[in-house]
Amino acid sequence: MTGTTRSSADLDIRRRKVLFRSWHRGMREVDLILGAFADAEIGRLSDAELEIYEALMAEPDADILKWVTGEAAVPAHHDTDIFARILSYRGSANA
Repeated sequence: MTGTTRSSADLDIRRRKVLFRSWHRGMREVDLILGAFADAEIGRLSDAELEIYEALMAEPDADILKWVTGEAAVPAHHDTDIFARILSYRGSANA
């Protein structure tokens, strides 16, 4: 089971792949954080926002988790509105 609550039927191929990758990262904590964000937002992201999200997803899970938990500072190039929106879904991972 992936944990996703969203169907990908209405998404284009690119967004389907990003949704899948959001839930299949390798580190369960990051799956839950990025997956919750993707479930809620993937259909609404503009192409530019999707590009920013894909760049973030290229980073190692351990780094993303440190940035989300505040254990490490978010690098300037990832300190974006998209990252701020991801933080708002962090609590959903614990629900």
